[in-house]
Amino acid sequence: MSRRAIVITGGLLFFALLGGAAALAVGVNWALSPALASAPPAIFDVQPGTSLGQVARDLESRGLIRSAIAFKWLARYRELDGALQVGEYEISAALAPSEILTRISEGRVVTYEVVIPEGLTAVQIAPRIEAAGLADAAAFLAFASDPASAGSLGVEGASLEGYLFPETYRLPRGLGVREVAKVLVDQFLRVWREIEPQAKSQELSMLEVVTLASIVEKETAAPGERPLIASVFRNRLKRGMRLETDPTVIYGIPDFDGNLRRRDLENAANPYNTYQIPGLPPGPIANPGADALRAVVNPAESEYLFFVSRNDGTHVFSKTYAEHVRAVDQYQRRRSR
Repeated sequence: MSRRAIVITGGLLFFALLGGAAALAVGVNWALSPALASAPPAIFDVQPGTSLGQVARDLESRGLIRSAIAFKWLARYRELDGALQVGEYEISAALAPSEILTRISEGRVVTYEVVIPEGLTAVQIAPRIEAAGLADAAAFLAFASDPASAGSLGVEGASLEGYLFPETYRLPRGLGVREVAKVLVDQFLRVWREIEPQAKSQELSMLEVVTLASIVEKETAAPGERPLIASVFRNRLKRGMRLETDPTVIYGIPDFDGNLRRRDLENAANPYNTYQIPGLPPGPIANPGADALRAVVNPAESEYLFFVSRNDGTHVFSKTYAEHVRAVDQYQRRRSR
């Protein structure tokens, strides 16, 4: 072959390779670009044990990416082929595959809001957990009621009642009942660590503080009254007086119908009947918030031993039984006439 022919052949081969490389670049660029210019978000679920190849094929079959092969190549190139995390993801076909890969490898899962107000019981919390799609209500309640659960999560008592901390949470689905409960209990423990030194200095156990705080929480809807309510109960305990609080009695009545009767107050078989049984009840009667917990270890300085509702969410406080009788007559007996 002449020199001229060699030069021409080499030139043609060069341009052929260059053209092939350009075509390959165009193809790769197309495969790794968003599948659609605009598209609504969709929920994409990565199940436990799903391989990279299956994730890529599922994304392609749903039209969320153009090419499963390109997605797998990208994951391996970025050394993320073993880093895909289980969960629900909000993904759109308008996202580049690189962004989709980042979300799944970093575990940017969809979360769901559940609001737990102060003063709810575990029985009342469980349906809220289920309504958010986080766990089955019966399974959650069974775990919360299991005597082994409290110890395993680092709290005192025979159940998780009192430790399911009131807060607004955003959690992913698929955690399982123990993991969901642990999030709530861990939030309680963060608050407990703040007040624990005061509790210890007053020789109050975690269970005693939470039990009393739960009663305070149920007795008043007025935030500013919590330290006063706490002072009444602590004064009564110090003097050896029974607490005589309706919410504890109600907690111990199965299927309470909303009507507290005299026979309920006289029922000594109810372990939560603080009209009949001295001291604190066996455990918390609700799940108190931070302010109620703080009120127990830092109560108002008072000599009050009684209080009665004004029927507007606030209470009249009294030092003596005679004062209390007058307040009851003014705000309760006259109201019922």
